[in-house]
Formats: sequence, C-alpha cells, structure tokens
Amino acid sequence: MEIERKFLIRQLPENYKSFPHKELEQGYLCTDPVMRVRREGDTWYMTYKGRGLLSHEEYNLPLTREGYEHLIKKADGIIITKTRYLIPCPPYMIELDEFHGVYEGLIFAEVEFPDEEAAHAFCPPEWLGEDVTYNNCYYNSNMSQSADWWVKKDNAE
Repeated sequence: MEIERKFLIRQLPENYKSFPHKELEQGYLCTDPVMRVRREGDTWYMTYKGRGLLSHEEYNLPLTREGYEHLIKKADGIIITKTRYLIPCPPYMIELDEFHGVYEGLIFAEVEFPDEEAAHAFCPPEWLGEDVTYNNCYYNSNMSQSADWWVKKDNAE
C-alpha cells in the first residue's frame, strides 16, 4: 500500500540541488488501471497502481533493460522525465520532483507515510505550498495523457 501526499512548492529550499538525487524516465502502458514502466539509473521496473489518491495498492516488478526498452516504446502519450531530489524531513523523506521536457518548470513534492493517520497528522515545512493530493492534474499517469493544463510559468518580469 502506498500512502502519500503531494504538495506544490511555495519556495524551493536554497540548497535543494545538493541533496541526493536520481534521474527518472517513465511511460504509461495503461492509466486505468495504472501500469507504468520506469528507468531509475540502472534499474528498470514495471509498476501496477490501484485506484485511490491518498492511498492505493502498488506493486513493483523488476525488468531487464531490454524489457524496459521494449515496453517504453509501447507507452501511451508523454514520456515523463524528471530529477527527484531526496530531502530529509524526519521521520519522513520529501521527494522533490523537478520535471523536464514538456513539463519543464513544473516542480512538486511527495511525502510517503506508513499509514493514513500519519499522513493526516503531517505538518509540512514552510517551503511546501498547497496540498494537491486530491488534484488529478498532478498525478503522473494523468500528466502522461495531456499537457494541455500545464502552462509554463514565465519568470520574466
């Protein structure tokens, strides 16, 4: 069972790029139910995600590189690429996702919890912004289907 909350970013931590990070590439073979393939460095796997926003079933199955390369070509829609920074927030870890490609400029964070009670009790640090856990737009499976909702914020004054 995966239990997580998603947050927009109010202000990026000053040193966020100094934290451990990994490059992710993922594609969706199906979005109902969610079937995703992901490359994370030299690790490849397929994930099944059940229905639900705050909590849902999740199963990861290992893939070979060849299996991943075969399946990613069959993905529907947008292939999502992002850098994931791992920022400690004891006793949890904040996963800060900085997107690339069509979603360049989009950044949000996820925090996983052991149970729903802990998820509801979590007090986010000030740099996290709006809780978008229940906003379907911020689920990667939906993001893979259309970027029409995303308008890159232009930082030019």
